[in-house]
Amino acid sequence: MNITHYPDDTDSLRASLAPLKQGQAALPMALLLGLCVSFTSLIMVAQAAAPSELTTVGASPLLDENAVAEDDPDDNLVPLDTEGPAQETANSQATTTSSVPRTEDLLQLDQAENSPATARFSDALSPPAELGLTSDSPRSVTAEYTAYDMPIVLDSSVQAHIRYFNTGIHDRFEQWLFRLSRYRPIVDKIFTEFHLPSDLVYLSLVESGFNPYAFSRAKATGPWQFMKGTAKAYGLRVDNYVDERRDPIKSTVAAARYLRDLYDLFGAWPLAMAAYNAGEGKVMRALHTAQAESFSEISQTRLIRRETKEYVPRFMAATIIARNPDRYGFSQ
Repeated sequence: MNITHYPDDTDSLRASLAPLKQGQAALPMALLLGLCVSFTSLIMVAQAAAPSELTTVGASPLLDENAVAEDDPDDNLVPLDTEGPAQETANSQATTTSSVPRTEDLLQLDQAENSPATARFSDALSPPAELGLTSDSPRSVTAEYTAYDMPIVLDSSVQAHIRYFNTGIHDRFEQWLFRLSRYRPIVDKIFTEFHLPSDLVYLSLVESGFNPYAFSRAKATGPWQFMKGTAKAYGLRVDNYVDERRDPIKSTVAAARYLRDLYDLFGAWPLAMAAYNAGEGKVMRALHTAQAESFSEISQTRLIRRETKEYVPRFMAATIIARNPDRYGFSQ
Protein backbone atom coordinates (compact mmCIF):
# COMPACT_ATOMS: atom_id res chain seq x y z
CA MET A 1 0.00 0.00 0.00
CA ASN A 2 1.44 3.04 -1.16
CA ILE A 3 0.84 5.95 1.11
CA THR A 4 1.42 9.28 -0.36
CA HIS A 5 2.95 11.66 2.03
CA TYR A 6 2.50 15.29 1.37
CA PRO A 7 5.25 17.37 2.53
CA ASP A 8 4.52 19.22 5.66
CA ASP A 9 5.72 22.47 4.22
CA THR A 10 4.09 25.33 6.07
CA ASP A 11 5.79 28.00 4.10
CA SER A 12 4.59 26.68 0.79
CA LEU A 13 1.07 26.31 2.18
CA ARG A 14 1.07 29.90 3.35
CA ALA A 15 2.42 30.92 -0.01
CA SER A 16 -0.39 29.09 -1.80
CA LEU A 17 -3.04 30.49 0.45
CA ALA A 18 -1.68 34.10 0.57
CA PRO A 19 -3.20 35.24 -2.70
CA LEU A 20 -6.59 34.05 -1.64
CA LYS A 21 -6.40 35.82 1.69
CA GLN A 22 -5.21 39.00 0.08
CA GLY A 23 -8.05 38.97 -2.50
CA GLN A 24 -10.57 38.26 0.18
CA ALA A 25 -9.23 41.16 2.26
CA ALA A 26 -8.95 43.61 -0.69
CA LEU A 27 -12.63 43.45 -1.55
CA PRO A 28 -13.92 44.86 1.78
CA MET A 29 -11.19 47.45 1.75
CA ALA A 30 -12.17 48.54 -1.73
CA LEU A 31 -15.79 48.76 -0.74
CA LEU A 32 -14.90 50.75 2.37
CA LEU A 33 -12.65 53.04 0.38
CA GLY A 34 -15.37 53.56 -2.22
CA LEU A 35 -17.88 54.41 0.47
CA CYS A 36 -15.46 56.92 2.03
CA VAL A 37 -14.80 58.52 -1.31
CA SER A 38 -18.51 58.73 -2.08
CA PHE A 39 -19.29 60.19 1.31
CA THR A 40 -16.48 62.74 0.97
CA SER A 41 -17.70 63.77 -2.47
CA LEU A 42 -21.21 64.14 -1.14
CA ILE A 43 -19.93 66.39 1.65
CA MET A 44 -17.97 68.50 -0.82
CA VAL A 45 -20.96 68.79 -3.13
CA ALA A 46 -23.14 69.76 -0.19
CA GLN A 47 -20.65 72.40 0.93
CA ALA A 48 -20.34 73.73 -2.60
CA ALA A 49 -24.09 73.90 -3.01
CA ALA A 50 -24.73 75.43 0.42
CA PRO A 51 -23.69 79.07 -0.36
CA SER A 52 -25.77 79.19 -3.52
CA GLU A 53 -28.76 77.87 -1.67
CA LEU A 54 -28.28 80.44 1.12
CA THR A 55 -27.91 83.19 -1.43
CA THR A 56 -31.08 82.11 -3.15
CA VAL A 57 -32.95 81.96 0.10
CA GLY A 58 -31.58 85.32 1.24
CA ALA A 59 -32.15 87.02 -2.09
CA SER A 60 -35.80 86.19 -2.35
CA PRO A 61 -36.96 88.80 0.25
CA LEU A 62 -34.90 91.55 -1.48
CA LEU A 63 -36.39 90.68 -4.81
CA ASP A 64 -39.83 90.78 -3.32
CA GLU A 65 -39.20 94.18 -1.74
CA ASN A 66 -37.88 95.58 -4.99
CA ALA A 67 -40.82 94.14 -6.82
CA VAL A 68 -43.16 95.85 -4.38
CA ALA A 69 -41.25 99.12 -4.75
CA GLU A 70 -41.56 98.92 -8.50
CA ASP A 71 -45.25 98.13 -8.31
CA ASP A 72 -45.96 100.99 -5.87
CA PRO A 73 -43.81 103.99 -6.95
CA ASP A 74 -43.27 106.95 -4.65
CA ASP A 75 -45.91 109.64 -5.08
CA ASN A 76 -43.25 112.33 -5.04
CA LEU A 77 -41.41 110.78 -7.98
CA VAL A 78 -43.86 111.72 -10.70
CA PRO A 79 -42.62 111.54 -14.29
CA LEU A 80 -42.09 114.89 -15.94
CA ASP A 81 -44.48 114.17 -18.74
CA THR A 82 -47.34 113.74 -16.28
CA GLU A 83 -46.47 116.65 -14.03
CA GLY A 84 -47.83 119.33 -16.35
CA PRO A 85 -51.28 117.93 -17.05
CA ALA A 86 -51.78 116.97 -13.43
CA GLN A 87 -50.97 120.50 -12.33
CA GLU A 88 -53.29 122.03 -14.90
CA THR A 89 -56.07 119.72 -13.77
CA ALA A 90 -55.52 120.72 -10.17
CA ASN A 91 -55.60 124.39 -11.10
CA SER A 92 -58.78 123.96 -13.11
CA GLN A 93 -60.45 122.18 -10.22
CA ALA A 94 -59.30 124.86 -7.81
CA THR A 95 -60.75 127.63 -9.94
CA THR A 96 -64.10 125.90 -10.23
CA THR A 97 -64.59 124.48 -6.76
CA SER A 98 -62.58 126.63 -4.35
CA SER A 99 -64.34 129.52 -2.64
CA VAL A 100 -61.07 131.27 -1.70
CA PRO A 101 -60.44 134.28 -3.99
CA ARG A 102 -57.27 134.39 -5.97
CA THR A 103 -54.52 136.86 -5.12
CA GLU A 104 -54.75 138.55 -8.49
CA ASP A 105 -58.47 139.07 -7.95
CA LEU A 106 -57.84 140.82 -4.63
CA LEU A 107 -55.60 143.35 -6.37
CA GLN A 108 -58.30 144.53 -8.73
CA LEU A 109 -60.00 147.87 -8.23
CA ASP A 110 -63.42 146.31 -7.86
CA GLN A 111 -62.32 144.45 -4.78
CA ALA A 112 -60.74 147.53 -3.27
CA GLU A 113 -63.90 149.53 -3.81
CA ASN A 114 -65.79 147.20 -1.52
CA SER A 115 -63.54 148.08 1.39
CA PRO A 116 -62.09 151.58 0.89
CA ALA A 117 -61.34 151.90 4.59
CA THR A 118 -58.90 149.02 4.67
CA ALA A 119 -56.33 150.10 2.10
CA ARG A 120 -53.96 152.96 1.71
CA PHE A 121 -54.22 154.53 -1.72
CA SER A 122 -50.52 154.48 -2.50
CA ASP A 123 -50.26 150.81 -1.49
CA ALA A 124 -53.54 149.28 -2.63
CA LEU A 125 -53.86 150.83 -6.08
CA SER A 126 -51.49 150.20 -8.93
CA PRO A 127 -50.31 153.11 -11.06
CA PRO A 128 -52.36 153.81 -14.18
CA ALA A 129 -51.63 151.72 -17.21
CA GLU A 130 -50.60 154.83 -19.14
CA LEU A 131 -47.61 155.30 -16.88
CA GLY A 132 -44.84 153.71 -18.88
CA LEU A 133 -42.14 155.86 -17.39
CA THR A 134 -38.93 154.18 -16.38
CA SER A 135 -35.98 155.45 -14.45
CA ASP A 136 -34.28 156.44 -17.68
CA SER A 137 -37.19 158.23 -19.38
CA PRO A 138 -37.30 161.99 -18.73
CA ARG A 139 -40.47 163.74 -17.70
CA SER A 140 -41.53 166.15 -20.41
CA VAL A 141 -42.97 169.26 -18.84
CA THR A 142 -45.82 170.70 -20.86
CA ALA A 143 -47.09 173.38 -18.52
CA GLU A 144 -46.47 174.75 -15.08
CA TYR A 145 -49.19 175.99 -12.80
CA THR A 146 -48.17 179.09 -10.89
CA ALA A 147 -51.58 179.87 -9.37
CA TYR A 148 -51.10 177.18 -6.71
CA ASP A 149 -49.14 177.72 -3.55
CA MET A 150 -47.38 174.40 -4.20
CA PRO A 151 -45.13 173.59 -7.16
CA ILE A 152 -47.48 171.90 -9.63
CA VAL A 153 -46.10 170.59 -12.93
CA LEU A 154 -48.42 169.17 -15.57
CA ASP A 155 -46.39 166.49 -17.33
CA SER A 156 -47.33 163.14 -18.84
CA SER A 157 -47.28 161.36 -15.49
CA VAL A 158 -49.56 163.91 -13.83
CA GLN A 159 -51.94 163.80 -16.79
CA ALA A 160 -52.10 160.01 -16.55
CA HIS A 161 -53.03 160.24 -12.88
CA ILE A 162 -55.69 162.84 -13.65
CA ARG A 163 -57.26 160.49 -16.17
CA TYR A 164 -57.02 157.67 -13.69
CA PHE A 165 -58.77 159.63 -10.93
CA ASN A 166 -61.37 160.97 -13.33
CA THR A 167 -62.24 157.73 -15.15
CA GLY A 168 -60.78 154.79 -13.25
CA ILE A 169 -61.92 155.57 -9.69
CA HIS A 170 -64.23 158.53 -10.21
CA ASP A 171 -66.76 157.55 -7.53
CA ARG A 172 -64.15 156.75 -4.92
CA PHE A 173 -62.25 159.97 -5.51
CA GLU A 174 -65.50 161.88 -5.19
CA GLN A 175 -66.05 160.26 -1.79
CA TRP A 176 -62.56 161.31 -0.74
CA LEU A 177 -63.27 164.90 -1.73
CA PHE A 178 -66.51 164.87 0.23
CA ARG A 179 -64.85 163.38 3.31
CA LEU A 180 -62.02 165.91 3.20
CA SER A 181 -64.50 168.80 2.91
CA ARG A 182 -65.85 167.93 6.36
CA TYR A 183 -62.42 168.40 7.96
CA ARG A 184 -61.11 171.06 5.60
CA PRO A 185 -61.71 174.11 7.88
CA ILE A 186 -59.85 172.65 10.85
CA VAL A 187 -57.04 171.30 8.65
CA ASP A 188 -56.56 174.70 6.99
CA LYS A 189 -56.39 176.35 10.38
CA ILE A 190 -53.74 173.94 11.65
CA PHE A 191 -51.65 174.23 8.50
CA THR A 192 -51.83 178.02 8.68
CA GLU A 193 -50.45 177.95 12.21
CA PHE A 194 -47.46 175.94 10.99
CA HIS A 195 -47.01 178.20 7.92
CA LEU A 196 -47.73 175.39 5.48
CA PRO A 197 -49.18 175.85 1.98
CA SER A 198 -52.92 175.36 1.92
CA ASP A 199 -52.74 173.02 -1.09
CA LEU A 200 -50.70 170.61 1.00
CA VAL A 201 -53.95 169.45 2.57
CA TYR A 202 -54.59 167.40 -0.58
CA LEU A 203 -51.73 165.15 0.39
CA SER A 204 -54.24 163.39 2.63
CA LEU A 205 -56.21 162.37 -0.47
CA VAL A 206 -53.38 160.25 -1.84
CA GLU A 207 -52.54 158.97 1.61
CA SER A 208 -55.94 157.71 2.75
CA GLY A 209 -58.77 159.73 1.22
CA PHE A 210 -58.80 161.32 4.69
CA ASN A 211 -60.17 158.11 6.17
CA PRO A 212 -59.33 157.86 9.90
CA TYR A 213 -59.64 154.07 9.77
CA ALA A 214 -57.47 153.45 6.71
CA PHE A 215 -54.40 151.31 7.26
CA SER A 216 -51.63 150.00 5.06
CA ARG A 217 -49.71 146.76 4.75
CA ALA A 218 -46.83 148.46 6.55
CA LYS A 219 -49.17 149.00 9.54
CA ALA A 220 -49.49 152.73 8.96
CA THR A 221 -52.91 154.02 9.88
CA GLY A 222 -55.03 157.14 10.18
CA PRO A 223 -55.82 159.91 7.72
CA TRP A 224 -52.13 160.80 7.47
CA GLN A 225 -50.85 157.20 7.49
CA PHE A 226 -48.43 157.47 10.38
CA MET A 227 -46.14 154.64 11.33
CA LYS A 228 -46.04 153.84 15.01
CA GLY A 229 -42.52 155.14 15.60
CA THR A 230 -43.04 158.42 13.74
CA ALA A 231 -46.38 158.98 15.46
CA LYS A 232 -44.81 158.65 18.91
CA ALA A 233 -41.94 160.90 17.89
CA TYR A 234 -44.46 163.63 17.07
CA GLY A 235 -46.46 163.36 20.25
CA LEU A 236 -49.21 160.90 19.36
CA ARG A 237 -50.23 158.25 21.85
CA VAL A 238 -50.15 154.73 20.42
CA ASP A 239 -50.71 151.82 22.80
CA ASN A 240 -53.14 148.99 23.47
CA TYR A 241 -55.83 151.42 24.63
CA VAL A 242 -55.51 154.53 22.46
CA ASP A 243 -54.29 155.10 18.93
CA GLU A 244 -54.24 158.83 18.28
CA ARG A 245 -53.11 158.29 14.71
CA ARG A 246 -56.82 157.91 13.93
CA ASP A 247 -57.75 161.16 15.59
CA PRO A 248 -58.34 163.59 12.69
CA ILE A 249 -57.29 166.66 14.67
CA LYS A 250 -54.30 165.33 16.63
CA SER A 251 -52.95 163.43 13.65
CA THR A 252 -53.24 166.56 11.49
CA VAL A 253 -51.20 168.50 14.03
CA ALA A 254 -48.53 165.76 13.99
CA ALA A 255 -48.56 165.70 10.18
CA ALA A 256 -48.15 169.48 10.04
CA ARG A 257 -45.16 169.33 12.37
CA TYR A 258 -43.61 166.48 10.40
CA LEU A 259 -44.09 168.18 7.03
CA ARG A 260 -42.65 171.39 8.42
CA ASP A 261 -39.53 169.56 9.59
CA LEU A 262 -39.15 167.79 6.25
CA TYR A 263 -39.35 171.05 4.35
CA ASP A 264 -36.80 172.65 6.65
CA LEU A 265 -34.53 169.66 6.02
CA PHE A 266 -34.76 169.46 2.22
CA GLY A 267 -35.82 173.00 1.29
CA ALA A 268 -38.26 171.86 -1.43
CA TRP A 269 -41.77 170.48 -1.20
CA PRO A 270 -41.38 167.71 -3.80
CA LEU A 271 -38.46 166.32 -1.81
CA ALA A 272 -40.35 166.80 1.47
CA MET A 273 -43.34 164.89 0.13
CA ALA A 274 -41.12 162.12 -1.22
CA ALA A 275 -39.53 161.86 2.22
CA TYR A 276 -42.98 161.72 3.80
CA ASN A 277 -43.67 158.66 1.70
CA ALA A 278 -40.32 156.87 1.74
CA GLY A 279 -38.59 158.32 4.79
CA GLU A 280 -36.11 161.13 5.02
CA GLY A 281 -33.18 158.72 5.23
CA LYS A 282 -33.89 157.10 1.86
CA VAL A 283 -34.35 160.39 0.09
CA MET A 284 -31.20 161.82 1.64
CA ARG A 285 -29.15 158.81 0.57
CA ALA A 286 -30.61 159.00 -2.95
CA LEU A 287 -29.60 162.65 -3.25
CA HIS A 288 -26.13 161.92 -1.95
CA THR A 289 -25.57 158.88 -4.18
CA ALA A 290 -26.85 160.54 -7.34
CA GLN A 291 -25.20 163.87 -6.51
CA ALA A 292 -28.62 165.41 -7.17
CA GLU A 293 -30.46 168.38 -5.73
CA SER A 294 -34.06 167.90 -6.86
CA PHE A 295 -36.79 165.29 -6.86
CA SER A 296 -36.92 165.16 -10.67
CA GLU A 297 -33.28 164.09 -10.73
CA ILE A 298 -33.57 161.22 -8.28
CA SER A 299 -36.85 160.10 -9.85
CA GLN A 300 -34.88 159.25 -12.99
CA THR A 301 -32.71 156.83 -11.04
CA ARG A 302 -33.36 153.53 -9.32
CA LEU A 303 -32.42 154.84 -5.91
CA ILE A 304 -36.06 155.27 -4.84
CA ARG A 305 -39.01 152.99 -5.32
CA ARG A 306 -41.56 153.42 -8.08
CA GLU A 307 -44.23 154.16 -5.48
CA THR A 308 -42.24 157.17 -4.31
CA LYS A 309 -41.58 158.27 -7.89
CA GLU A 310 -45.32 158.33 -8.58
CA TYR A 311 -46.25 159.75 -5.18
CA VAL A 312 -45.48 163.36 -6.03
CA PRO A 313 -47.20 163.31 -9.49
CA ARG A 314 -50.17 161.64 -7.84
CA PHE A 315 -50.40 164.48 -5.32
CA MET A 316 -50.19 167.04 -8.12
CA ALA A 317 -53.01 165.33 -10.02
CA ALA A 318 -55.18 165.19 -6.89
CA THR A 319 -54.52 168.89 -6.24
CA ILE A 320 -55.47 169.89 -9.77
CA ILE A 321 -58.76 168.01 -9.58
CA ALA A 322 -59.57 169.19 -6.05
CA ARG A 323 -59.00 172.78 -7.07
CA ASN A 324 -61.18 172.37 -10.18
CA PRO A 325 -63.75 169.65 -9.37
CA ASP A 326 -66.41 170.95 -11.76
CA ARG A 327 -64.03 170.87 -14.67
CA TYR A 328 -63.48 167.14 -14.17
CA GLY A 329 -67.08 166.24 -13.44
CA PHE A 330 -66.90 165.97 -9.65
CA SER A 331 -69.79 167.33 -7.61
CA GLN A 332 -69.01 169.62 -4.73
